[in-house]
Amino acid sequence: MVAAPSTDLRIVADEDSSKRRQILEGARKVFMNLGFDGASMGEIARAAGVSKGTLYVYFADKSALFEAIVEEETLEQGKVRFNFDPERDVVTTLTEFGQAYIAMICRPGGGSAIRTVMAIAERMPEVGRRYYEHVLEQTISRLAAYLDAHVKRGELAIDDCQLAASQFMLMCQASLFLPFIFQAAPAPSSERIAQVVGNAVRIFLAGYQEKS
Repeated sequence: MVAAPSTDLRIVADEDSSKRRQILEGARKVFMNLGFDGASMGEIARAAGVSKGTLYVYFADKSALFEAIVEEETLEQGKVRFNFDPERDVVTTLTEFGQAYIAMICRPGGGSAIRTVMAIAERMPEVGRRYYEHVLEQTISRLAAYLDAHVKRGELAIDDCQLAASQFMLMCQASLFLPFIFQAAPAPSSERIAQVVGNAVRIFLAGYQEKS
């Protein structure tokens, strides 16, 4: 007979997960306030409310801590599910995707992680590359596949769907993402996002919609 899982083991696992989250939250605050270079393991331990000894049990150094934070941000963005069902009409799909995408990257607090990744990518290119591949490139490729399906139906006239997908995403960011990421403006309102994305959809289809 197989023994039932130990309740004590589950408690230890829960505590371990909770402690790790506590450390990551403290590290995130320190990285956002001081940057990667200014952060120290001692400062992170204080912010997390743990001893340095406990901190080193979970993470070997601040590079490992930073990579774990980037991984969490990647997973957080990966939770957003964009509907690229090829049966959906183009206007509805592009509009809903554009609004959800901008709301995700311009969400309050979300810009800090992106800024930090951008700042450290030159020193830790593998971190920046992994973030790009797992978050941005996957989204571009999924949108490109959706566009390609409608090209094959004769609804769109696009030679390079990867390029077109990138263009649309950048048009949706216009006047919204850069002011937000450089802290020149707060997170945009849903009304402003809808306005900018609506314009992006119209411009995109003016260039790529098959003329009847």
